[in-house]
Amino acid sequence: MMLTEQSAVSGAILPVQAMKDHLRLGTGFADDGLQDALIEAHVRAAMAVIEARTGKCLLQRRFLLRLAAWRDHGAGQSLPLAPIVAIHGVTLVDATGAETPVAPERYRLVPDAARPVLAGLGGGLPQIPALGEARVEFDAGFGAGWSAVPPDLAQAVMLLAAEFYERRHEGGERVPGLPMTVQALIDPWRTVRVLRGVSL
Repeated sequence: MMLTEQSAVSGAILPVQAMKDHLRLGTGFADDGLQDALIEAHVRAAMAVIEARTGKCLLQRRFLLRLAAWRDHGAGQSLPLAPIVAIHGVTLVDATGAETPVAPERYRLVPDAARPVLAGLGGGLPQIPALGEARVEFDAGFGAGWSAVPPDLAQAVMLLAAEFYERRHEGGERVPGLPMTVQALIDPWRTVRVLRGVSL
């Protein structure tokens, strides 16, 4: 399985000014532009960490999922992010690279806050060609603007970005793991996976 981001989050919708206010940074200095770029980079990094830890996509964008095989023998395929806004297409690709779009009548999205599923209709999902793959294109995210992000997840991003900013001059020496306040904020959003009787 390979997941790639097809569209980037615009810097214009990231909470750069709110982050500057959070850090109590002044304005009107010669390096304002440099500070803005630095803060945006820290917000993006914090957002990536929170999304990876929770499996939630904070801001809406397009993704491409590539699969060599369906889970559950094609009855349904869980998608690696939530919430899913829409499925834009499913394509089968054979070993030569030839693409065959799957008719939308053959599948549907089963929404779920933790594990949305691409489900087959009329006999399940179509068989993936030998040595080929399936490509699923979809949009995921809570919304197109920062105000759509749930407040606890937005606060977790701000706190983690602030830590990145404050530690920017350190040589990489830090205790592994997230700060306890950030962990507490994201814990209710984490998807618990059970593998062989062990919760992860």
